[in-house]
Formats: sequence, C-alpha cells, structure tokens
Amino acid sequence: MKLRNIPFSPPDMSEKEAKMAAEAILSGWLTTGPKTKEFERKIAEYCHTQKAVCLNSATAAMEIALRLIGVGPEDEIIVPAYTYTATASVTQHVGCKLVMVDSQENSVEMDYDKLASAVTEHTKVIMPVDLGGIIVDYDKVFAIVGAKKHLFRPSNKIQEAFGRVIVVADAAHAFGARRHGKMCGEIADFTSFSFHAVKNLTTAEGGALTWRTVPGGVCEDGQEWDEYLYKMCQLYSLHGQNKDALAKTKLGAWEYDIIGPWYKCNMTDIMAGIGLAQLERYRGMLERRQEIVRRYDHGLKESEVALLRHNGEDWCSSYHLYMVRLLGKSVEQRNEIIVKMAERGIACNVHYKPLPMMTAYKNLGFDIKDYPNAYHLYENEVTLPLHTRLNDDEVEYVISNFAEIIK
Repeated sequence: MKLRNIPFSPPDMSEKEAKMAAEAILSGWLTTGPKTKEFERKIAEYCHTQKAVCLNSATAAMEIALRLIGVGPEDEIIVPAYTYTATASVTQHVGCKLVMVDSQENSVEMDYDKLASAVTEHTKVIMPVDLGGIIVDYDKVFAIVGAKKHLFRPSNKIQEAFGRVIVVADAAHAFGARRHGKMCGEIADFTSFSFHAVKNLTTAEGGALTWRTVPGGVCEDGQEWDEYLYKMCQLYSLHGQNKDALAKTKLGAWEYDIIGPWYKCNMTDIMAGIGLAQLERYRGMLERRQEIVRRYDHGLKESEVALLRHNGEDWCSSYHLYMVRLLGKSVEQRNEIIVKMAERGIACNVHYKPLPMMTAYKNLGFDIKDYPNAYHLYENEVTLPLHTRLNDDEVEYVISNFAEIIK
C-alpha cells in the first residue's frame, strides 16, 4: 500500500475565501468594518438569534459573556474536567472560583448528578462543553438550575433577569449542530463559537458570541436586552471606546469616549471576509463531514472500539471530531498506536488530556484522582482525521490502517 500524507485538520480554503479576503484588503477596511457587521448578521440568522458579536476567539467570547454576567471573586463557575483549557482559563481571567465536575462513566458529558451537587449559593454560571460538535443535554442542565433556583443570589440586573444560574455554552466545536429543532447558539443562555483554523468553519483566528433574548429583560441603563448586550460586547472588545472605526467615518464624528478601561479582541474585516465565504460553503462542508463519519462508523464496526455517536432521531452534531476509544488499551498502547499511524502518514490526536492533569490546574489544587471518569475517557482515546479535504480513498486508507494497527 502506497504511503500517504494525511494531516489531522487542515483548513478547507477555496478561491471564494481568497476573493473575499482580497476584497477587504483592497477596500481599505482591514479591521472591524462592513464585512464584520455582515458576518455578524449572517451568524445571527443562521443560529436563529437576534444578535451575534464577532471577536478574535471563542476564548474572548466566553470571557466577555462572564463579564456581561458580572461574576466576581466570591462567585463560582462550574466547568467539566474533560475539556480544553479555554473553558476553565476564562474563570481565572475574571477572578472567580473555578469548580470542576467529572464526566459520566463512558460519556464525554458531565455527570449531571455531580453537577447538581456542585451548585451552591455562590454558583453564578455553568459552562457545559459541546465536545466534538455534539450538543450536550441542556434539558438536564436547565432542570438542574431550575431545581437550584432558590440558592441563586443575583448581584446585578442581568442576573436578576435570569433569576437562576446562567448557562454559558462552550460550543467551540459545535457551530451548525442541532438539537430538538433548535440550532446551537439559541439553546444555552450564551453561546461561544470558535472559528480557529482547525474548526469546521474558520476565519483563521476568530470566534463569536450569541445569546438568547430574555423576554422583558431590562439591563443596567434601561435599554432593550439585545441592543444593550450587543453594545456592551462592542465596548468590551474595543478598549471601552464608544465608537468603532466605521462609526467614526461619518462626517464630523471623530470624537469618542472611553466608557471603561477594557479589552482588545475585535474581529477584522479580513477574517470576516474569509468567514463569509466559508458560510456560503458550509452546508456542503457539513454534509461531507457527515459522509466521512458514516464511512468511519461502517469501516470500524467490527473493531474493538467505542465510537462517539454524532446523530440521533432529533439531533445532529457538527461532525467536528471523530473520537475513538480503544477498548482494553492502556495509555502506553494508545500512544504507540498514534506513533504507528504517524509512520504510515496519518496524523492523529487526543481529545482531551483532562484539566486536572495539567500543571496550571494542579497548581490550583485540582487532582486527577478526583475525576476518574475523565481519566478513563482520556487514557485510550484517539481522534482520527476528519476534515473536508479528505477524499474517499484517503478515508479508506485511514480506516484500513487503523483497523490493522489496533488488532
């Protein structure tokens, strides 16, 4: 069999992306401008939300959500132990207490009983992770926050409008996923998306924040809910400056104010141009990912593996990661398999090494012994290449080599 070179997750670029990026460059609008605003409108339309804000990363989107909510040093935020660092690191950016919850046994979702037990009168936010592009069971999450409503102590008007623990989805993997007739982006209270280079839809670097409208919700200055949150996102992402570059181009409109000493994480029009082109192609890209998953599922059905399910009767993932657990294999055996795959030109990955195994979180007092299910998910997990630049022959090459190596 001829040796191939199959990268793990290269971006799928076309002439459309090059053309839209070039349009931005030649227009003179390199930073936040008309393409960014158009991209925001189209994301909101796609996700069935009133507004979307484009930023430079999903991490920025999650952090801004926490700052909108107004968490402080006495507040607690609950995250899964089985996730990437961005989910947890933003809690340290805003200075609140990080609480981690173990996974369910043999499931990448949080243990909902342990989640319920972790909610206290100090809990302000739960941050579930739509790992691999699969939307978690938000019915259970909202049932928990409803049952714990009596513990909630609001400290500002936004928290009062919810009247319960607020749910902020880390949906970095899940743009385009659906559950119970709703799109990812309109299910959780706030949802953060990633458009990083390895994501299904990319702007090179980038992200977006969406939110659900709270009926009758009134914010700090009496403004209507969606307009207020959108305005505050703009302020937080651009130094607290109350006019962006586009607004300052109006005749005589040079003057601006600095409302707060805030942050710099806006999206550029070059990035938005790439995103607009990706969005035009996205339906076909998702369909191709689905086809690859079907081929993998069929090709590995006789192997000693557990596969992550990507669709059901009333839900569908974004087909972002093809995660495989090697039944009965150890960490050392898993690592050896990844090396053997690499020797045959196939790049694989692991999703994820749980946060309590990382130095930063060990230093905060977390110990992997307290999260046995997360560890067992990690110890024999391999993620196979899943991207829209794979052709059918390459998919079969991955399947045949992987099935042979793991025997």
